[in-house]
Amino acid sequence: MQKPADIPAPVPYPGDQGILGRSGREPFELLAPSARPLENYLPFGRPNFSSEEIEAVTRVMQSGWIGMGAETLAFEEELAASIGVPHVVTVNSCTSALFLSLLLQGIGEGDEVICPSLTWCATANVALYLGATPVFCDVDPQTLSVTPETILEKVSKRTRAVMVVHYGGFPVDVDEIRAVLPHGVEIIEDAAHAFGARFPDGRSVGASGNLTCFSFYANKNLSTGEGGGIALTDDDQAARLRSLRQNGMPVNAWNRFVKSTSMVYSNLSELGYKMNFTDLQAAIGRVQLRRQPEFHSLRSEVAQIYRETLCGLEPSLLFQSEVLHSRHARHLFAVTLPIDDMRMSRDEFLLELREMNVGASVHYAPLHTMPLYGCSGRSVLVQTERLSRALVTLPISSSMSLGEARQVTEIFEGVFHSSLD
Repeated sequence: MQKPADIPAPVPYPGDQGILGRSGREPFELLAPSARPLENYLPFGRPNFSSEEIEAVTRVMQSGWIGMGAETLAFEEELAASIGVPHVVTVNSCTSALFLSLLLQGIGEGDEVICPSLTWCATANVALYLGATPVFCDVDPQTLSVTPETILEKVSKRTRAVMVVHYGGFPVDVDEIRAVLPHGVEIIEDAAHAFGARFPDGRSVGASGNLTCFSFYANKNLSTGEGGGIALTDDDQAARLRSLRQNGMPVNAWNRFVKSTSMVYSNLSELGYKMNFTDLQAAIGRVQLRRQPEFHSLRSEVAQIYRETLCGLEPSLLFQSEVLHSRHARHLFAVTLPIDDMRMSRDEFLLELREMNVGASVHYAPLHTMPLYGCSGRSVLVQTERLSRALVTLPISSSMSLGEARQVTEIFEGVFHSSLD
């Protein structure tokens, strides 16, 4: 057994001991004196955990029950109330949420599932898990999201579902998409970025009536470290999801082992999966849910500093639509660079920001160009391919200070100006 002295110290964020990727290079000589590297590396997304979350986890650990139990059920009820739906079913990841949602709709071998190429790979991979084929569509260059037109271009007789991704926290109008889809084609919403976003009519993303999947991963607006959830309105579907997430069991562990009057033994009737949530995560999530107004305000202030400071740069940068609107969740702050006017590529630009300890990132490399999906050379998505050369996402989180946001804009401006020489 390891002695305490033998346990290695936690690994710091990259750059905590110096500028990331320095490799002997000198800082940009053209940067203004005020635009110096951040003292420590600023990650793209950093969770905001307080003593409240720590106390909540401690309380659950001391209770003797850390699996899926009363805390998880309370978290699900509170999530459902905040979204405005009868049910939220929590699972171990948003990937699991997307998978179970497709499964619930009967998606399988020979079916096609339309999704944007500009998304995380899980959106497409869950179709492959079920033997279906992901079909990639283009996005609007301003919203960075699908439109009725980009989806309709890919609809075929085999189309069974459309995965609508609320990119960055921009709420796509799913009613407009529903209006143009053939009868029988289901909409599943990938709202991994969009907890707290609202549709034009004021409803929360998640309250559309579609199966809507959220992520509670470490960098998300509501974080439990890992985890996901499905918001829905149908009672029977919710009951089936609760069974599927626990190996197809009709009764969860809390009822089987804690409530002596509920010792139910039943024969399995459907293949299920091990995808349940835990009370440790739920304890964190319940506090995070209460703190959402605070987080929303902080993200809004960071986005406002970025937008108002960088909008005057020439040649012009492009920003995602409505990123300052209250209905946008601002999980990402995306900037489209005027790449044709710059002397460096997007990747070189990104690395220069990281040299200055700014944890800028790329969301995302286009999926339709990746060998896994077998569509290279057979699919041209003009906007996605252009964006893949020019899109950068700046750090944004509810744990950033406004001073850090201002430093990021100074560094961005310096690198941007140097990229034009």
